[in-house]
Amino acid sequence: MTTATPTPAAPRPAAELSADEARRITLRAQGFLGAPDRRAGVRGTLRRLGQVQLDTISVLARSHELIPYARLGAVGRRTVEDAYWSEGHAFEYWSHAACVLPVEEWPLFAFRRRAYRARPHWGHELSPTAYDTVIAQLRAEGPRTATELGGAKNKGEWWDWSDTKIAVERALMYGEVVVTERRGWKRVYDLAERAVPAALLHDDLDDAECLRRLVRQAGEALGVGTRADLADYHRIKGEAFDAVVADSGLVPVTVAGWGKPAWADPAALAAEPRGRHRTTLLSPFDSLIWERSRTERIFGFTHRLEAYVPRQKRVHGYFAMPVLAGGRLVGRVDPAREGRTLVARQVSLDGPKAVPAVARALAEAAEWVGCDAVAVEQVDAPELAPALVKALG
Repeated sequence: MTTATPTPAAPRPAAELSADEARRITLRAQGFLGAPDRRAGVRGTLRRLGQVQLDTISVLARSHELIPYARLGAVGRRTVEDAYWSEGHAFEYWSHAACVLPVEEWPLFAFRRRAYRARPHWGHELSPTAYDTVIAQLRAEGPRTATELGGAKNKGEWWDWSDTKIAVERALMYGEVVVTERRGWKRVYDLAERAVPAALLHDDLDDAECLRRLVRQAGEALGVGTRADLADYHRIKGEAFDAVVADSGLVPVTVAGWGKPAWADPAALAAEPRGRHRTTLLSPFDSLIWERSRTERIFGFTHRLEAYVPRQKRVHGYFAMPVLAGGRLVGRVDPAREGRTLVARQVSLDGPKAVPAVARALAEAAEWVGCDAVAVEQVDAPELAPALVKALG
């Protein structure tokens, strides 16, 4: 008689958290609860988060500028760029999306570089000499944009990349080339052997170790999360997460109302989250809120980026930015700039109590980007518009 092998029991949760505790743990882990570490500054924020997402949209500023601003306040925009790109502190690679990453994480993405080397190239044909030509040119001439290497596009549609662009992007995915900064939003490429410190320039970690460390890092950055939350942070497949989470150092927890297994950073459970809350506008690409279902679960707040939604179907505006105050999401602002005026094209308020917080967030953002006035065009609850204008005055 054959005895079936029993299914391993799920790990016993180390803690049972209320939804409010999970929310506060998340806020602290993400840098929004407690005194900001101004001494560590932008670089400290990047290390804490493990990544900062890049995006082409620029309204008040680009998203990679908005993310440290939201946590630290009015840090200079030039300071942000210098913190990322000077002294070889960071590099750009594919994580949650195109992201700025601390250079210490270079070894952790060996699994992804290996996967890119082994996969088809999405139908991009490349002439036999183009790849070697680009590498030789970077070696001889130093950091270059694709345009400086010979041109990024052919004469067809926008996706019709030149051989140069295909070659340098392929070298980027393989890890032979690194993006070391953005110049006029163009990627600047350099050889990894020159840009990455020698102690970090290796693919020594096997896939399991890379994934284990990235899962741990995601847990530390989020504080607490479900399988989907943690795997999505660096876009790791669910089955890969399953294979390493038990060895990641994260501990299983239950969170009231979540209805799914969760894991937490043990350090996040060791002390109660306390301190002052930030009041700020949030980029839709901020890791606090970038995942819609997680945002709904933690904050009871449904948010969708509408930049790619047809104008007539938008509800809250092109680049509606949620407003964080008191550890809650209390409204949205769709901003624009007209000269030295920050224009709130559309404002959504979670009731009268949200008015002072939204006014404060708008005034601070205006000062940060060099505006000396704020104009409000439309408020979802028109009866609250006079109070908002008065609070801004």
